Amino acid sequence: MSFFKRLFSSEKKETLDKGLEQTKTSFFSKLTKAIAGKSKVDDEVLDNLEEVLVSSDVGVSTTLKIIERIEQRVSNDKYLGTDELNSILREEIAGLLSETKSGEETEFLIPSNKKPYVIMVVGVNGVGKTTTIGKLAYQFKKSGHNVVLGAADTFRAAAIDQLQIWADRVGVPIVKQQMGSDPASVAFDTLQSAVAQNADVVIIDTAGRLHNKIGLMNELSKVKKVMQKVIADAPHDVLLVLDGSTGQNAFEQAKQFTAATEVSCLAVTKLDGTAKGGVVIGISDQFQIPVKYIGVGEGIEDLQVFNKYEFVDSFFK
Repeated sequence: MSFFKRLFSSEKKETLDKGLEQTKTSFFSKLTKAIAGKSKVDDEVLDNLEEVLVSSDVGVSTTLKIIERIEQRVSNDKYLGTDELNSILREEIAGLLSETKSGEETEFLIPSNKKPYVIMVVGVNGVGKTTTIGKLAYQFKKSGHNVVLGAADTFRAAAIDQLQIWADRVGVPIVKQQMGSDPASVAFDTLQSAVAQNADVVIIDTAGRLHNKIGLMNELSKVKKVMQKVIADAPHDVLLVLDGSTGQNAFEQAKQFTAATEVSCLAVTKLDGTAKGGVVIGISDQFQIPVKYIGVGEGIEDLQVFNKYEFVDSFFK
């Protein structure tokens, strides 16, 4: 398999294939129309391909990079048949992802000298933030780590209740206060509790209010400063959760949150049941922030470590 080596279990790969089915079907349907009646990759085919990639939510900037690479190959090879376009696209997209910070194995690795390891999770309401936290907690616990959750999204009672449900489901402790409490206070209490319990991992939920409000920057900064009173270098990671099914809106959310706080990694959710999976390619390339996880199903196991080789393989399968 060389470049597209098998790194997943067959069950996980099957879930990934199924999760990207709509994206793949939509993309190749558009691609087939774009090259209909053409035997050679020419300017018209490239223009059509550009439209296909942009309409598949790959993003304008990333699309132009891909087109430029294919133009270079056309120039070097002099003649390039449309029957080769599938494999060429696959190679160029894989190559592009290889140049990003998204590695082959990007799950959180807990260093022995950082205990507890603190992950602050950000993102707007409705992107699957709480579900992602719950599934992450499950994965950490399954791998033998002691986990504590912090319900610092205190602006919605539902957010606190949802996180409690996940804590109960996974079987991990949660620190919470009443709705309307100071989020920084909850984060402070959570870290103190985690230290007292000798926890390995702390996952802090934060408010998912409108991402274009300047108050978000101040709020997240305050939460971080208060956490650092307990653990000097907390948070060790800031995970931004994006809803892949929103396509270009996910790009806008990424812009707003990376401007508001130092996002260190991404999770792209809800890729199953949408034709907008191409957004992962564009976001990986444009923001140069590692995509650590992708959501490809409703099951507790369906938050998968993002592996660029397997993703491209499923996309072009």
